[in-house]
Amino acid sequence: MRRSIARALIRPLVLAAAAGAIPLTAAAPASADSVVVGGFPVDIAQSPWTVALSSRDRFGGTRAGQFCGGVAIGRSTVLTAAHCLGEDVLGGPPGSLRDFKVIAGRTNLLSDQGKEIPVRGTWVNPDYDAGSNAGDFAVLTLSQPLPGGSALPMAADGDPGYAPGTRAMVYGWGDLTGAGDYAASLRAAPVHVLSDALCERAYPGGGDGTYVAESMVCAGEQSGGKDACQGDSGGPLVAGGRLIGLVSWGSGCGRSGSPGVYTRVSEVVRTLSAAATPAEVPHSS
Repeated sequence: MRRSIARALIRPLVLAAAAGAIPLTAAAPASADSVVVGGFPVDIAQSPWTVALSSRDRFGGTRAGQFCGGVAIGRSTVLTAAHCLGEDVLGGPPGSLRDFKVIAGRTNLLSDQGKEIPVRGTWVNPDYDAGSNAGDFAVLTLSQPLPGGSALPMAADGDPGYAPGTRAMVYGWGDLTGAGDYAASLRAAPVHVLSDALCERAYPGGGDGTYVAESMVCAGEQSGGKDACQGDSGGPLVAGGRLIGLVSWGSGCGRSGSPGVYTRVSEVVRTLSAAATPAEVPHSS
């Protein structure tokens, strides 16, 4: 469900574009009941804030144009990963997509459930570093509001959801196995928040990436098997009813010793509070 470079090396978890815009190297397959590798199907009613980013013009209609995930933090405001809006992914700036939409309220991407809402505006974190993946978030402003109750509160600094050992859930429509087996229906996987020290050992720098505790969250299982994967980028990591992370990057999918890395939402809260961002971006709860 997530990255984009080559998770077998290191990659943000975005779905590969048509014509091979994003090379994906095959990762070791996860268990057969994988989801967001190692998960289970859920109905959108259980996570109405989970949305899909879509462009049929760019990614085709097989999966309703889905290429990344996102999470509603306001009725007209969606968070996603900054790397999902890169020119290498979209083939140009976000404004060049004539049919850039957010799919909300839909469990199965190929159903007519929910709404497809055009994206009116985009704001990419100016401090996003594509080399390290630090600051990997962006804000989408929708052309019409989502139904009430669709927004998820963000977890600020000090929230117990960031504590190692906390049970969390990651959601998305991405790769189920790490081998290009994409889900049509929404899935979720239970993971645990892992210590910064563990992720620093897993990603000390070099080819497998660098974990930066101030702006990232480490989650998964030490033994592997539960994780996000290609196509999940920008989707939510939720603990205690609050958003603590956005699917960002990692090495492989569900591999032992290579946990998933998420954008730390407390850093998003700080940045949005200080930046000139869309007016509707709410403060954390």
